[in-house]
Amino acid sequence: MPTILSIQTSSPEVTQQVGRIIGEQAQPGDIYLLTGPLGAGKTCLTQGIAWGLGVIGHPRSPTFVLMTRYQGRLTLHHMDLYRISDPLEAWDLGLEEYLSSDGVCVIEWANQAEELFAEDALWINLDYTIHEPSQNEPTTDFGSAPLAVPNNGLAESSEAESARTITFGQHSPRYDSLLAKLAGVFPPVEATN
Repeated sequence: MPTILSIQTSSPEVTQQVGRIIGEQAQPGDIYLLTGPLGAGKTCLTQGIAWGLGVIGHPRSPTFVLMTRYQGRLTLHHMDLYRISDPLEAWDLGLEEYLSSDGVCVIEWANQAEELFAEDALWINLDYTIHEPSQNEPTTDFGSAPLAVPNNGLAESSEAESARTITFGQHSPRYDSLLAKLAGVFPPVEATN
């Protein structure tokens, strides 16, 4: 999948802000296909999308219920395919109905059923970023002994735990203005055509 735009976020709130811009720009029928490892920020991005659509509350990952619907300016269909073992299971959930609706679909773990999605979607991959503090940021070093920061094995420090790279890949032209808006707000790490 070719990379179109990559941006970095330094906290869950910034990841949510990226999502908020996506939600504010969303049009009826938009489909956002999210991929990335556990804890990479897929639900955090979705929360921002929901808030950008005017959804009230704090959307949660539908891992156990597989699909949750929220009402905002447009209906948000939030799906999580983590627990499916076969793409046909997603089809049995009524995926086709949601994908062809006038609402907005956000599908976490979309790679679990990759072959079911049409080209009229935007693939978004989230991943951890090792965040190196700049000269203006406080460091975790005290002299020569680094400060021990618990990280549950997910990242090298608490700063790195919240840093993410959000990569926007394959998409239809309907998302070009959204990507231009995001590139204008968040400095791209890498941009290619």
